[in-house]
Amino acid sequence: MSLHSRLHVSLPYRLLDEQGAFLLSRGLQPEIAFKGMDFDDAAIWGVLRHWAGQFRSAGLRVTVHAPFMDLNPGALEPLVRDATRRRLDQALEAAALLEARCVVMHPGYDRWRYGGNEDLWLEPSLEFWRPLEQRAREIGTVLALENVFEDGPGSLQRLLEGLDSPLVGHCFDVGHWHLFCRDKVSLEEWFGRLGRHMVHVHLHDNRGEGDDHLPPGQGLIPFTKLRDLVQDQAPRASLALEVHDPAELAAALGAVSSLFDV
Repeated sequence: MSLHSRLHVSLPYRLLDEQGAFLLSRGLQPEIAFKGMDFDDAAIWGVLRHWAGQFRSAGLRVTVHAPFMDLNPGALEPLVRDATRRRLDQALEAAALLEARCVVMHPGYDRWRYGGNEDLWLEPSLEFWRPLEQRAREIGTVLALENVFEDGPGSLQRLLEGLDSPLVGHCFDVGHWHLFCRDKVSLEEWFGRLGRHMVHVHLHDNRGEGDDHLPPGQGLIPFTKLRDLVQDQAPRASLALEVHDPAELAAALGAVSSLFDV
């Protein structure tokens, strides 16, 4: 699979009407990122049908980033899990309309919140994800669970191996690894434990102090090493540039093209 067919560009749903034509004109595939409140507007389904047709006609694939703010699939509080399920179900309906190749979701583990006890989070998580895996099977997409505050791969590895499904994989966010994990677990160890589960990779840079979402090469992340590991252990994983400043998109695309020799 060529880089062109693997690469997506992060695009908030609220900017889809404003920037969708720009992506189409340049043959760029979107990763459409939703907030929960986006689904409270009934007009969203007509908007998504329109853009699904536009991207399909242009031969461009779509990925989806589901809502995550205040949500937690592994929450101990049932009402939080219920709210999370509602929003992720809505994201899957959007993915069905868009024929998304994968849907990025946050699994919600934070060792500080659970006192380092992964089991508290793992049991409700396994129960939570199984119906979503079935829905992903029905619509022909893959769930990609993203590392966020994890300071190691253990909780994600246990969840993915517990689910044991080709339709639930790992979205590796290198920016989050650099912020929360780099001093404890190397890239090589992370890929050694989760590379076989990796279906999607988020590309952005930072200097280790904040989630800056800089173009690759403008921070301190070792992207050459990342490139080599992706090519060796996750060569079919799709990629998404998560650079939030549109003015920096050209630099980010240039950096990725240079890294992957295209």
